Formats: sequence, structure tokens, C-alpha cells
Amino acid sequence: MPAQIISLTNIRKEYPLGETTVSALKGVDFSVDEGELLSVVGPSGSGKTTLLNTIGCIDKPTSGTALIDGENIATLSDDALTDLRLYTVGFIFQSFNLIPVLNVLENVEFPLLLMKKNAISKTEIRERAEELIEKVGLLGQMKQRPAELSGGQRQRVAIARALVTNPKIVLADEPTANLDSETGFKILELMRQLNEERRTTFVFSTHDPDVMQYARRVVKIKDGLITHDAATGKPANQRAKAASKKKARTP
Repeated sequence: MPAQIISLTNIRKEYPLGETTVSALKGVDFSVDEGELLSVVGPSGSGKTTLLNTIGCIDKPTSGTALIDGENIATLSDDALTDLRLYTVGFIFQSFNLIPVLNVLENVEFPLLLMKKNAISKTEIRERAEELIEKVGLLGQMKQRPAELSGGQRQRVAIARALVTNPKIVLADEPTANLDSETGFKILELMRQLNEERRTTFVFSTHDPDVMQYARRVVKIKDGLITHDAATGKPANQRAKAASKKKARTP
């Protein structure tokens, strides 16, 4: 049996808004086994991003228990949370969150430079960063800074940066939102390969039906509550082949 890498129990998250309180999550129970590839879907304001932020240790829940790779995030210090994010979680932000003064190569290398445990050589850092930059199709833009890139290119930099540490969990908030269909397909193929070869766990938040095609499980959330959680019934590689054939037929 695969190990459970994400476990949320009765998670509530509330935000003060003036004199009122907004309930983003209203008692969510949610678990993910190591090596899963799933999509979280729902309308804007449903709680998708808050759910990902909780898993990614960006937000602590107002109440409930969140275990990420066996760690209860409510009991961790800020330094321990930083380490959990750095070594365990790769986060692909919809807003990119790239460092504007660094070029593409430096942005992708940056998480590896922060690592003190099991630190790797500068040569390996450069090789690993360049390999992922090539896989996302940006070798020709390595020396450019974020302001010199299109939205789709910045998205690809964010994807390479999230994957460069070989995290156990990758959280992707609308990972194909800024990409054309061909590039989006290549990125999804890369993630599927990492999921199958390295058993990397992927959790997507998406509106994109193409992303949903890659998921082995779809979780629907509405008004801060999970309303549907079911396996899709097909291996990801079969859906990938179907998507590829569909693309080939498209003029």
C-alpha cells in the first residue's frame, strides 16, 4: 500500500475581512497517497487556492489537523515550515513569484542554492537547472530576466523552478493558464513522466479540461467544502495518448 503523504482532517480556514470573517475552508477532510496525480476543480472563490496553500505550508489552518509528509504543520516553527516547503514541496504559482533581478537560469537555480541539507555542487546545480530549462523549452532565454519574458515563458520558468529540487509533492495552481495548447501539452507530459518515473505526487488546481484528462482522480470543491472525490478510472498514460491523438486530428 502506498504511504499517505497528505492528510487533512476537519480543516477550517477563516480570514478577517473588515468586521466580518470569510470562511474559505469549512471542515475539509482530504488525503493523498504518495505517487497520486489528481486535479482539484471548482469555481473561483471555491477554496481551491486556499486548499493548495494549506498543503504547501503557506497558510496554517484556523483549526483542524494538516499532516504533510507526516509533519503536523500547526506545530512547526517558521524555520521548520520553510524547510518543509524547500525540501518536500514544489509550488507552481499562478502569479509566477519569480525574482525580478535574477535571470531565468538564476531563478531556477535559486531553490537549490538555499539547500543546506545534502547540498549539491555548483556544477550539479547548473546541470540540473539547465536540464529543466531545456525541458520547458527556454534554453534560448536563460539570460533574460522575468520582465523580458512573456506570461507563458514566465510560467515555464516557474514550472522548472518548482521541479528542480525533485520534490515529493508538486502543487500547481492553474499550471497551464498562461500557456498555448502545444506548450501546455508538453508540460503536462513532463509532469506525467515525473509522476510515473519518480513517483512524484502532483496536485493540480485547475479549470482546464486538458489538465483534468491527466488526473487519475478528480476532487471537486465548492463554497469551501469537497462535494465530489473519485478516481477517473483510466491510467494517465491512456488519457495522454487520447489527448495526443485528438491534438493530431485538430487542424
